[in-house]
Order: sequence, then C-alpha cells, then structure tokens
Amino acid sequence: MKRITLLLLLFLLSATPVFAKEPNVAAQGAALIDGKTGRLLWEKNGEKPFAMASTTKIMTAILVLENADLEDTVTISKNAAHQPEVHMDLKEGEQWKVGDLLSAMMLRSYNDAAVALAEHVSGSVEKFCTEMTRKAEEIGAKDTVFGSPNGLDSHLTDAKHHSTAYDMSLIAAYALENETFREIVAQPEISVSDLEGKHICNTTNADRFLKEYSGALGIKTGYTNKAGHCFVGAAERDDVLLVSTVLGSGWGDAGKQKKWTDTKALMDYGFDTFHPYEAVAKGTVLGEVKLIDSPMEQVETVLAEGYTALFSAEEVKKLRLETDLPKETEVPVEKGEKLGKATLWLGNEKLAEIDLLAREAARPFTLQERLHRLAKNWLSWRKF
Repeated sequence: MKRITLLLLLFLLSATPVFAKEPNVAAQGAALIDGKTGRLLWEKNGEKPFAMASTTKIMTAILVLENADLEDTVTISKNAAHQPEVHMDLKEGEQWKVGDLLSAMMLRSYNDAAVALAEHVSGSVEKFCTEMTRKAEEIGAKDTVFGSPNGLDSHLTDAKHHSTAYDMSLIAAYALENETFREIVAQPEISVSDLEGKHICNTTNADRFLKEYSGALGIKTGYTNKAGHCFVGAAERDDVLLVSTVLGSGWGDAGKQKKWTDTKALMDYGFDTFHPYEAVAKGTVLGEVKLIDSPMEQVETVLAEGYTALFSAEEVKKLRLETDLPKETEVPVEKGEKLGKATLWLGNEKLAEIDLLAREAARPFTLQERLHRLAKNWLSWRKF
C-alpha cells in the first residue's frame, strides 16, 4: 500500500507543471518581448521613460541601413572628429566606407562614427535625430525621442532624449528583421581602415552576452552617468525569438556586471515560461452569413490569417476568439471577400483582428430560377 501511495505521489509531482520563477532584475526599467509579434511578456517599469545611453545606436544603425549603401564613402567632418570618448579617433577629412564605420559603431560604441554616419545620411545631426524619432514612431514606439545619434546625453534634457524599455525592445526587434544588422552585431571582432589604409582600427565586440548565452544574437550595450549601465539583447532558440532591454541596471563595476545578469535572468525566464502556440489557424471556419436572393441559403466564413505567438501555459487558458459578422448579406459574393472580422483576446488584451472571408462564391438567382421559384410558390399557395 505504501509503495502504491509513493508511486501515485511521484506521478502527481511529475505531472504538475513547473512554473519558472519571475526574474529578479535590478534595472530601473526592464522589458521582455516576443521578438516576432512584439507582445510584452514581462516588464518592470517597462513603459516608463529613461535615458538609454548608447543603445540609441540601434536606431542610428537602422536609419543608416535603410538610407545608405555600405559601400558609400563618408568624409569625416570637424564635428564628428571632435566627439568625446568613446571614439575611434577619426580625423577631419578622412574617408571611410559606411559599412566599416557602422560595424565599428555597433561593436565598440564609437561616438565619432555615429555622428559621421548621421551627417552622411541626413546632412546634419539635428535632421538625423528628427528622422530617428519619426522612425521610432513608425515602428510602434510610443514614448521615444532622440536628440543624439550616439546616446551622449549630458547636453540634453530628459524630454529631448529618452525611451522606454518596451520601446527599445520593439526597435531592436525591428532591427533584427534586417539580416545585415544581424550579421553586424554578431561579429566577434573587426579590422577596418580608412580608404587610404593609413588609419587602421582593430577592435573586439564589447557584447559579453553574445559569448556567454546560448542562442544569443547580441545587440547593444550602453552607459552614461545619467543612464547607468544599459543593454538591449536578443536570443533565439528553436524558433523562439526573445528581445529584452534593461535600462539603469546600476552604476560602477556592480552595475556593469548587473546588466548581464539582468539580461540572462530575463532570457531564462522567457525560454522557460513561453512557448509557441497556434491560437487560431488560417482557413478555420468561423460562422456563416445568410444570403439574400441566392440559391445558396448561407455562406461559411473562414479566417484570413492564423495567429501563432509565444504564450505561457496559463495564458493559453485565457485565449478567446470573438466574431463580428452580419446576419445576412446581398449577393453576388466573391470567394475570399471580406464579410466580417474575428478578434483574438488574451483576457482583456486584444492580440489581433483577423478578417473573416467568404469560403466560396455565391451568386444571385437567374431569371429562370426566379420564374421557377415563383411558380413553385404560386402552386403551393393554390394548394393551400
């Protein structure tokens, strides 16, 4: 009897789901998102504005990649050459390839390279920053303003240069859609030079996360006296892409170390807790609409798209789908014509709106069918 009880207890323990412990994060602001959908999975002051230091350069890289050729030539201005540390000691009048400056900027956070690239793309730092802010808004960032292309913020008010952990994660997820960006931030080291070959820059990637975490993709470190130690990171395992941001993980050597442990804690929690789940499948039949003046009584509607994303086991239980369809519609109806919509909810959070399409075409009665119908109805009336 004791043996049976023990075996039953062991079975129950093994069958009980083990939920990952929520991460203990020192950062003032932190966010973890599904890198494919942008859904916020965990946050600590995730939508509160903070200084973001050199993680700013993620947006700088996006604008450069989308508005310049990597083989373009950049002539270094006096302004770029006089940027404070950290810098690659660019000299006024030197000429460099866009791609080489971009790699140096992302791997070692060189401030002079960022300014040179901003001036090359937009003609001035001020115009470039305006375009950075506009692009952030297009991506979906709701509380992000850029006043600098390199993240140096001592000369800027909080209102002129800030972001949130959630916004920076969204911006990084967008950047990762660009394969060149992925390749740049994953480089362990580079050796680049100006076009004359006189100024050589050999440097290694400052991103420890890239070397220390399984599936890490990199992305960007940051530090200023105002922002503290910051890091935007990404990792991918078994088709699960996670993006995290920690802002203000601390100051001094302790803060420098904490940004890595904060990021790893977020990633561990994410991979342990969230898994891909197909909430709805494309083509699923959901409801029907009555047809007016058609030999078909009704037409079924199907989902135009599916929705697969990362969910925890508890979240899966809270998913629900609501449909919005008219009771009837006139013909003709084309196959694939939009007739309504379905809304996917996670509790009170709206995840997606998906069109509901006609599963097949429907036509009106032909003249012959109308006459036949009238005759049939008339005979039925006479019989009555």
